[in-house]
Amino acid sequence: MADLGLEGKVALVTGATRGVGLAVARKLCGAGATVVLNYARSEDDARRAVEELAPLKGEAVALRADVARTGELDRLLGQVRERYGRLDVFVHNAASWNPASAVGADPAGVHADLSAALDPLLHGAPAIAGLMAGAPGRIVAVSSSGAHSVIPRYVGLGVAKAAMESLVRYLAVELAGRDIAVNAVSTSKVDKGPSTPQPAVAAALAARTPAGRLTTPEDIADTVALLCTAEAGWIHGQVITADGGLDLRG
Repeated sequence: MADLGLEGKVALVTGATRGVGLAVARKLCGAGATVVLNYARSEDDARRAVEELAPLKGEAVALRADVARTGELDRLLGQVRERYGRLDVFVHNAASWNPASAVGADPAGVHADLSAALDPLLHGAPAIAGLMAGAPGRIVAVSSSGAHSVIPRYVGLGVAKAAMESLVRYLAVELAGRDIAVNAVSTSKVDKGPSTPQPAVAAALAARTPAGRLTTPEDIADTVALLCTAEAGWIHGQVITADGGLDLRG
């Protein structure tokens, strides 16, 4: 593995015990970082994730908290401060999706998706910035193409991701002077292996992708890790699309 300069860094990844979040945690832990794997529900997933990352160069610990609930987010960040005294990387991957069409959508479901996307960054920004004080910090949000393209039954999460990308830009401007870079990584449909939903749609999108396949969780993790390096310190408020070129075809 290439040296990313992350050895000894402390990272917190939300929604980190499955899928994209776990891939990000694996990448950072493999680079030598101490990674806090946040999760909201499954103790079994958390246990398996910690066991999977145990042989890697860094350290992995799982902490339970629903980061869309401000009290639980405060408790989680307090635990990070108590254990490590600082935070170098915050990756916001946790999300809520309540499938619905735009016409007739349940407002409560849309609001839940917005809360999951925005509240950890909006409410948590002061504490996260405080934990990063005195050293370069990185905040990376995981977004999706639904922020700017219309995907069937995706209105809640699409609107939430669009709002999150806007918030990334505002936070980037306000935190740049504190040596904290805030960015987002976006992608299209993710290849989840045999469990990938709508296999016919997945196959069609893979065929349209110039690089010849769907994006994997590891592709997203690689891009997140690049934004966490010292060399990426001059990138602020950007949404980096990692999709093998699919977005270029509209």
